Amino acid sequence: MINQLKSRLRQHQPRQLIGASEARDLPEAGVLIPLRERAGEVELVLTLRSEQLSTHSGEVAFPGGKRDLEDRDLWHTALRESHEEIGLDPSTVTRLAEMGPLVSRFGIKVTPFVGIIPADAQLEANLDELDCIFSVPLSFFLEDKRLRTDSIRFQQKTYYVPAYEYDGYQIWGLTAVMLVELLNVALDAGIPLHAPQFSTENLNR
Repeated sequence: MINQLKSRLRQHQPRQLIGASEARDLPEAGVLIPLRERAGEVELVLTLRSEQLSTHSGEVAFPGGKRDLEDRDLWHTALRESHEEIGLDPSTVTRLAEMGPLVSRFGIKVTPFVGIIPADAQLEANLDELDCIFSVPLSFFLEDKRLRTDSIRFQQKTYYVPAYEYDGYQIWGLTAVMLVELLNVALDAGIPLHAPQFSTENLNR
């Protein structure tokens, strides 16, 4: 699986936002989708945001945040934020791909980057921002044992995005959109986003 991920993602060209000219004026953020291989299994590293935060409190998310003026680019933003949030050494991350940008409900243009991190990376949650760090095998998502399907409006279209539950953690919203794009591009998951699957509920995240 890891070789297929590397091959597919290194050839991937990220989709562009509709109305990209308008999006240029939005504040930007970069997030890292960290992958690691342990015991022959490819894992996705996720965080649980602190309940004390003013936005997205108590939600599962990838490490990342808003771009600082000092950041060279959004890849640097994703690495800097990952270092601040989970203690990940930026020099140990191998960049695989930039994925398509999204706009959050707060009007922030979010660009995800996929990176391989060492299996033995020492990760530590910044308790000012996170409650914990956890990992999920990619194989779990390929089984598509979704908790529900959420209806999300994005760029004048409705998308039907899986929401998952793993060990009591719910993975949904913007994080799930990024995850599904990764699974479809890199692993031919074929998860449909344009038609409802199972039950649905409205979501504005």
